Amino acid sequence: MENSDYINLKNLTKSTILGRVLFPSSEINNKVSQLGKAITEDYGGRDLLLISVLRGGVFFFTDLVRSIDLEISIDFMGISTYLGINSTPTGIVKITKDLEESIEGKDIIIVEDIIDTGLTVSYLYRNLKSRYPNSIEICTLLDRNVRRIANIKIKYIGFAIGEEYVVGYGLDYKQKYRNLESIYELKLDMVKKDIETIQWKHPQFRD
Repeated sequence: MENSDYINLKNLTKSTILGRVLFPSSEINNKVSQLGKAITEDYGGRDLLLISVLRGGVFFFTDLVRSIDLEISIDFMGISTYLGINSTPTGIVKITKDLEESIEGKDIIIVEDIIDTGLTVSYLYRNLKSRYPNSIEICTLLDRNVRRIANIKIKYIGFAIGEEYVVGYGLDYKQKYRNLESIYELKLDMVKKDIETIQWKHPQFRD
């Protein structure tokens, strides 16, 4: 890494909205390796396709697939979600980018960076199930099950978190801070006014 890149990263971590480091990059890397090893052990000899939900999940997705010691395929989906009165989640999802190829007969893993209410991934699960895959499982780096609404089963979980709002490693605040190597807690007192206005487009408030 060039010195200029290192300096830019150090500047980014000085942001006044960043609180404590919840998961340092070393801990994230170890957890991703563990998940990759588990998937490798579970899917040997099978036709495995991993699906990433754009955009923030790409960071975790990229590292995860490189930790899987199997011949695999990858694909991507883009979605937008609709919120109801007072920005409450409705579970209504619009697919903005669909898969490139058929998944019929394949073993599927949906890969998310964070799952909150579970409404979005529940919709994706049902949608993909209707396309006749051999199996579908869910993998997430962060599981905030304290807000779970949908009844879903997550087979591969990196870390469980509580009510913290987090950024880094693909997770954003107003589309920024995705490029942080570690995952940080946001200082709620610094961003509270903005949270209500960005709920409709921030993955932490809808998944």
